[in-house]
Amino acid sequence: MAMLWKFMRVARYSKTALPPKVRGILVHSRHSSSSKSVPSDFAASTPCSNTVELLGKSYPQDDYSNVTEKILSKVGKNLHNKKHHPLWLIKEQVKDHFYKQYIGRRGTPLFSVYDGLSPVVTVQQNFDSLLIPQNHASRKKEDNYYLNRDHMLRAHTSAHQWDLIHSGLDAFLAVGDVYRRDTIDNTHYPVFHQMEGVRLFSCHELFSNIKDVESFQLFEQGHRTAHKQECHTMEAVRLVEFNLKQVLTKLMTHIFGDGLQVRWVDCSFPFTHPSFEMEINFQGEWLEVLGCGVMEQQLVNSAGAQDKIGWAFGLGLERLAMILYDIPDIRLFWSEDERFLKQFIVPHICQKIKFQPLSRYPPLINDISFWLPSETYSKNDFYELARTIGGDLIEKVVLLDEFTHPKYFPVHGLRWIIVTQPDSVLTACLKIILYCGFESILLCHSHKFHVRLTKKIENSEGLLLLHLLPA
Repeated sequence: MAMLWKFMRVARYSKTALPPKVRGILVHSRHSSSSKSVPSDFAASTPCSNTVELLGKSYPQDDYSNVTEKILSKVGKNLHNKKHHPLWLIKEQVKDHFYKQYIGRRGTPLFSVYDGLSPVVTVQQNFDSLLIPQNHASRKKEDNYYLNRDHMLRAHTSAHQWDLIHSGLDAFLAVGDVYRRDTIDNTHYPVFHQMEGVRLFSCHELFSNIKDVESFQLFEQGHRTAHKQECHTMEAVRLVEFNLKQVLTKLMTHIFGDGLQVRWVDCSFPFTHPSFEMEINFQGEWLEVLGCGVMEQQLVNSAGAQDKIGWAFGLGLERLAMILYDIPDIRLFWSEDERFLKQFIVPHICQKIKFQPLSRYPPLINDISFWLPSETYSKNDFYELARTIGGDLIEKVVLLDEFTHPKYFPVHGLRWIIVTQPDSVLTACLKIILYCGFESILLCHSHKFHVRLTKKIENSEGLLLLHLLPA
């Protein structure tokens, strides 16, 4: 959900690659209604040259297919379900809080938790069911991982919201890995983890503590304002908003401790109105931690709960873990280094932890420049190339300069700075490997970028410059 809140396995490994070198992953099936995650074993499956097989299903490729082998290798990792992983600790803290704080009429937890739902969803689930317009920027191919025009890797856990409400649930948390093509720096990664929360109220539930409950209604035929939807009464909206903010304030206090300062910022999301972003004052700095709001009634109605009103929120597990544990780089969550993982093996999920850095070496800075046709260029395309070559060794990619070729207009010139992970063994050899990799992959993708290599030079500082012009 946070994407749009903000922007909104023991099987045979096949070496056969799908064009453009996309392999699938096959994992054992899981029951969608269970909060237990099924262990996944990695395998590649290529039943035919234009199909990706993922999680036991085949998806034909088309002009929208852009998921890479690197991204497919992350599917099924389920970091949020690995015991003692920092993301698991955050998830368990939130789950424990909701289980203990909110009890249903039968003495069981009010909120059910779903943390094993498949990350493969339809475009309808990811966008249409959430009332996201066809021309909304969040739908762009450049920002998402599409298996084809109809299926994609979910961009937010909100993709399951409609289905869970339609199944009859009134209160639930949905947790999972989500996928988005994005910039490269210490706070962005193409795979991250989110938690979705939804709570619906009937008229009796919402006004149960108010005298003369019969005189209050959830709905009316009115007008949409900055504070309410056209179909909601002001009394209902105020109570839902109060309950939402109270629930989230208690949650953040549970995680970060008593005395926490909180503030709410009005904002806009396609699937809630009114909408808010929650900020907390942590160690003297205001930090945005989640998005939330009163659910659009059209969404609730279409899922079959037309007699109820509700709220929803979405938060990023990495965001909370980086703040709480002082983890400086989002790539560390994917580390298998025992020096990282053992820091989170604690006897209690709420135990205080302060991350200890793994390396004392400074980062390596590399420089690369090239020409590309501006009409076919996307920054996220280059980020994908960088991730394909350097993987998690690449810490940050920064666009340093842009310029236009004086002869081959509208050819676009770009100069990038690539910062790689520091380590005692990552010396000039890594620099050579990275440069050779960039040269190779840019040429391999020359059909896409419509370019040709004209010359390769190394300047006085040892920085490789690749000059590509229109083919």
